[in-house]
Amino acid sequence: MVEPGGEGPESPQPSGVQLLLWSVGSTMPAATLERELQQLRERWQPAPLLLLLPGEARYPSDWLLQLPVEGLLQQAQPEEIPGAVATLLEGGRVLELRPLAADADTGAPPPQGLGVWLLRSGLEQIEREQRRCQGWLQRSQGLLSQLMLRGRLRELAMARRLLLWLWGPISLAFADQPAPLDDPQPPRGTTITVRERSAIGVWQAIRGRLEGAIEAGLDNRSGQLLALEGLNAHHRRDLLLALISQLDLLLLRLRHDQLRGEALEQRWQELQPELRRLSLRAMAGEYVQLPQQGGLLKVAESLSAAAQLDGVDPELPAALPMLGCLVQAQPLLVEGRLLPPDEPKALLQLEALISNWLIRNGELIAADVLACCSEWPELRRYLLRTDLLPTRNLERLRNQLNAQQRWSSWFERPVQLYESQRLLYRLEAGAIAPLLLTEPRDAELRQLGWGQQLVTLSLEARDALAPQLQAALRRLGDLVVVVLTQVIGRAIGLVGRGVLQGLGRSVSRG
Repeated sequence: MVEPGGEGPESPQPSGVQLLLWSVGSTMPAATLERELQQLRERWQPAPLLLLLPGEARYPSDWLLQLPVEGLLQQAQPEEIPGAVATLLEGGRVLELRPLAADADTGAPPPQGLGVWLLRSGLEQIEREQRRCQGWLQRSQGLLSQLMLRGRLRELAMARRLLLWLWGPISLAFADQPAPLDDPQPPRGTTITVRERSAIGVWQAIRGRLEGAIEAGLDNRSGQLLALEGLNAHHRRDLLLALISQLDLLLLRLRHDQLRGEALEQRWQELQPELRRLSLRAMAGEYVQLPQQGGLLKVAESLSAAAQLDGVDPELPAALPMLGCLVQAQPLLVEGRLLPPDEPKALLQLEALISNWLIRNGELIAADVLACCSEWPELRRYLLRTDLLPTRNLERLRNQLNAQQRWSSWFERPVQLYESQRLLYRLEAGAIAPLLLTEPRDAELRQLGWGQQLVTLSLEARDALAPQLQAALRRLGDLVVVVLTQVIGRAIGLVGRGVLQGLGRSVSRG
């Protein structure tokens, strides 16, 4: 046990020391804690270090994830410590951040201009309304009220995107510092256990976290209408679990092939359609038969033959960085630093990439399932939600999905490419949440059609006009001040002086 703030012994490390455990009894400044940890690492290396933090510690989650420790437990229970010690002694990693550990305030907020204030106030109002709707949705039991609340949440998400599109560049022009519009932070209540610090150990840790998130439920908080919502809860869960299982087999196959670089990514792309087909068959059930036109047909074979699973979602990021970590344990570039895949920040980014791959592949499969259900009424009772049994409801959902896809392709995607952003879908506990990842996308931007190029040109024109608008408003304000003070004010003064003189003459005559 090492006491907080202690200098420790000056003698070299004994040969029997296998683990360092530091229990911080009270909250200390972040700089002091980081300095003490660095000194411990230098003195006792290569022994792993387990840091125990109190529950009232209010360090930022993002800062805690990059501390140079193998184990970190916040408000740990006594029964949790032996398991963490055993994991560290076996060469693994342990991280557990409690939800109550809120991020600390780093200082006074920077001064805000008019644009930033308008933007932030609008975003705060939308966020309050979203939380209120989420609370009502969790307590609601009626199907109609749930549909109305989900529609209201989609409207609020669209209003937020429209607000960011309208006020984003203007707020940057009117403020001294840019306002953080979408700053993805690590989720609070994070628990990571890596049994072995290898590609297999990292994948097993991520797989366990994703399966736990899927089992907790899949409430849609992405702000988008998803085809996965059309499936009933049971088959939606089975589809994502089947994708994870097929991904596990595919990674095992790629490790055996020992491919690298472009050959690895090409092999990955070649195997994607077959992976989706096998996942669809696993979700539908190999032995399930349903009536169609007077006979019984196997659902898995019929869906596999009718579905078009060769498409590729253009918003899927390049697979090579993810494959390099999961197949060959290569480092991952995170916030300008190359980190081993077992580092907490790298592991969380890998998890976000895999979550996005799961959701987007599930969307491709679910969209084909909806198309097949429109032609096979008996299949709706087996795979879809009960409210989609009527043909009108099912076709309305498909039309809304098609309209959303066209809007995204013609407008939202060019905007994201121009702003070097990529929308990812992240699996959290019980929900599908959006995550904006900033990365260069110049090559994709140059491949846009002429209609989409017009959208980017309008954005560039708006950015160019924002400073001009600021200067014009400033000059207009100066002109109004001059007119009020020099012209109107002086005229009013002259009129008042004449009135007073007239009153004085009247009094003197009287």
